[in-house]
Amino acid sequence: MRKIYTSVDLGSNSIKIMTGEVYDKKLNVLAVSEVKSRGIKNGLIVDANEILSSLKEAISDIENKLSITIDKVVASVPSYYANFEIVNGEIDVSREDERVTGTDVVNVLKSAIISKVKKDREIVTIIPIYFIVNGRKNIRDPKGLMCKKLGVKAMMVTVPSKSVQSIISIFQSIGIDVVDLNLGSIADYNEFSNNNTNEGLSVVINIGYDITTVSLFNKGIIINSEVIQIGGKNIDNDISYVFKIDNDTSAKLKENFAVAHKKFSRVNEIKECITSNKDLISITQYDISQVVMSRLTEILKLAKKQSYLLTNREISYIIITGGSSEIPGMSYLADDILGDTARVGNIDTIGIRSNKYSTVSGLIKCFDSKLDLRDKEFSMVDFEDEKSSKKVNLNDNNSVLSKVFGYFFDN
Repeated sequence: MRKIYTSVDLGSNSIKIMTGEVYDKKLNVLAVSEVKSRGIKNGLIVDANEILSSLKEAISDIENKLSITIDKVVASVPSYYANFEIVNGEIDVSREDERVTGTDVVNVLKSAIISKVKKDREIVTIIPIYFIVNGRKNIRDPKGLMCKKLGVKAMMVTVPSKSVQSIISIFQSIGIDVVDLNLGSIADYNEFSNNNTNEGLSVVINIGYDITTVSLFNKGIIINSEVIQIGGKNIDNDISYVFKIDNDTSAKLKENFAVAHKKFSRVNEIKECITSNKDLISITQYDISQVVMSRLTEILKLAKKQSYLLTNREISYIIITGGSSEIPGMSYLADDILGDTARVGNIDTIGIRSNKYSTVSGLIKCFDSKLDLRDKEFSMVDFEDEKSSKKVNLNDNNSVLSKVFGYFFDN
């Protein structure tokens, strides 16, 4: 079966959708769409009607590019008020051969969360830290091993119910099932993770449009996350205020002209713009880069401070992503502020070579890893007969939890 998935990142500035195929552990982009978002502020849905218009436009773009119908997606959830709790579970492997299967993996994860989710919260994901086979710990994947008792230690991530319900209902209103959810920061980590990040404490800093998210990972497992109310929009506003130009022009200058570190800018590089007073002005690259560098420095210093608030242990690796991280010279500024443990993400996947796509790409990689651990094959699209694409096996329970986890926790 071709492993084809669609992911959605509902951002404050834009909605990004990607359909990709995972083949031989490698993600291949089939189509990507980005449209200006409306109805989202600080990463949260504030106007369902406005976001529907943007979402339909982005989905329609993908459908037209690939000549398919999208009726299933994986989607990101904002990190606001996320809780991270270590849970434990255990089951008997009653099968005659006592060999662990993907069904056992799902059942032991299910046992770990039973009666542990508060009424006003919903599970976003549960991440195995390690499995326990007949008392033997630190097993990453128990499938195929023989045992009578299978245990698990896992990280359960929950968010307020409203955060999940608002996203689920938006998609349901246009006939789309959300078959999995995940925090954007977990998706970002999975996009950039490597042997170095998986060994010690790592921090992912995503500089979004309205907000900057700082997330802490221990050996690849998320353990905490916080949101800072500052992002790329503040840079646009600064440029607009200093040079008295509109925000659209400011954003374009930031993305296509400015440099993150002023020492790499040029005083003889000039752009002419029309001010709000209809005056023609000349802006040097050096002048605009000073403005951009000042705000980026503030963002990185706040992120650094937040990292130290999340842990008092030494951080061995810092990853910077998000659209604003693409500004030229960002790696030099990051080195100045955060030190040599920091690096700006670098996506090398053909079709999405920009950090603004790290979440949609990472969502697919997370989803595929879950399926692999569960020993399940699944595709959201069948190109030979896309109308007959396999349906998600949801439980009869109509709760939001069953809609999100019905596929992974089915019987």
